[in-house]
Amino acid sequence: MGVPRELADRPLHEQHEYLRRTFSRRRMLRGTAAAAGAAGAGLAFPGNASAAAPKQTSADRVSADRVDGALVAPFGRHLTYGNDPRTEMTVSWQVPVPVEKPYVRIGLHPWDLSGKAGAEVRTLHTPAAVGVGADHDQYYLHARIGRLRPGTTYYYGVGHAGFDPAAPKLAGTIGTFTTAPASDQPFTFTAFGDQGVSYHALANDALILGQNPAFHLHAGDIAYGDPAGQGRTTDTGFDARVWDQFLAQTESVAKQVPWMPAYGNHDMEAWYAPHGYGGEEARFTLPDNGPDPENLPGVYSFVHGNTAVISLDANDVSYEIPANLGLSGGGQTAWLERQLKGFRARRDITFVVVFFHHCAYCTATAHASEGGVREKWVPLFEKYTVDLVINGHNHVYERTDVLKGGTVAKELPIGGTAYPETDGVVYATAGAAGKSLYSFTAPDSYENHETATPDGVASFVVRDGGVKEKETVSWSRVRYLDYSFLRVDVKPARPGGTARLEVTGIAETGDEVDRFTVARRVRR
Repeated sequence: MGVPRELADRPLHEQHEYLRRTFSRRRMLRGTAAAAGAAGAGLAFPGNASAAAPKQTSADRVSADRVDGALVAPFGRHLTYGNDPRTEMTVSWQVPVPVEKPYVRIGLHPWDLSGKAGAEVRTLHTPAAVGVGADHDQYYLHARIGRLRPGTTYYYGVGHAGFDPAAPKLAGTIGTFTTAPASDQPFTFTAFGDQGVSYHALANDALILGQNPAFHLHAGDIAYGDPAGQGRTTDTGFDARVWDQFLAQTESVAKQVPWMPAYGNHDMEAWYAPHGYGGEEARFTLPDNGPDPENLPGVYSFVHGNTAVISLDANDVSYEIPANLGLSGGGQTAWLERQLKGFRARRDITFVVVFFHHCAYCTATAHASEGGVREKWVPLFEKYTVDLVINGHNHVYERTDVLKGGTVAKELPIGGTAYPETDGVVYATAGAAGKSLYSFTAPDSYENHETATPDGVASFVVRDGGVKEKETVSWSRVRYLDYSFLRVDVKPARPGGTARLEVTGIAETGDEVDRFTVARRVRR
């Protein structure tokens, strides 16, 4: 993508305006959060859901000469929770060319997909002038489904005119999903960041599927359509087609496990929207309960069982990569405090997990720690005793001791237990999902390969203005420089008992590299 050099370090919205003025010969309309809400209204199951006319969000790009629908196979299926994971799910997918009357079929048995709901179409047009390759059109479809039964497995199939997933010859295209339970039950979720498209990314997906997670958290830098990740349109190499590869790669897991992303620096794509997230808005339908779904579409929360999960947009507070610095005008941080306060007041919620891209605490040599996160959010994590913070950005696995006030409040060796109400907060960087690995200044130290803890690990934190402030830290407990992800087993307890988050770092090989427990007494 190209803008004049003098615009390279300007806010993302100014670069977006330049690109649109320069390269828009035909208007490219994208699906916005508002459009998604309108399209999703009234679609429900069980009940008499019917096919809705697809919303062509870029009708001027749709050819009148359509390919026979029988020859067009959907791909890239991925699920996301609605605002209430017990009763709402969005099924999303992609088609290579425009189709007529897209829809999702759904039922309680694979042989009975009698429920039917129309899908919304969101089209992205990327001119050759703002990326590599020729002009490229992408067609994303989304069907929001409501009034589902908690804790229930549903069968579904996606289709369009000429392609009916209920047809016997297409039985292999049927998928499943399971809604969140109505009460506390044990469950597992997984998490990582910085995936992209690679053999290692595919290997991690296969291992994650084997964990049978209820949902998966992706802590930003999703596909790497923008390989530079600086929020600068002068950087070359932007390729929207990478998303086609990514969604095809991820389908093996995401078609049955809700895939819940936060947005990172490589997810800011200036062509589609002033805030850089127009492409993601076309590809994902996320909960819209955040402080500003229009400007912060990756900021939201949901509750699964006894655990509340909060997704944040760290681009809003990043000193290192300031393309969207101050995007919310402080609104995101204020919303975060309201959410934390509200979740801590609820008796049905035991654990609070927060995930986002830029690291609060990491010693990897590429990005290390983000000062904006430490200044704006860490005090809130400590005030409301957040149980676990998950980050990406640095392509490593690293886990801290228990921290409070920027220092070690309690050492947390492999196999140890943290009590957030009295001890502090644990931070895990799980950014080795598939992209090339970074490095540490200290030796690796992980399960069955522990090394003596050095007197201090040399690192830095990025302060206002992009200044790298050197620091020597003692909180780096586990370091593993290879592909990996997090598995979290949630173990509820009765009132008066002790509930647990059992957290495991798992290597691409399947080996365990870290394990620790976060414990909290359940209120009577």
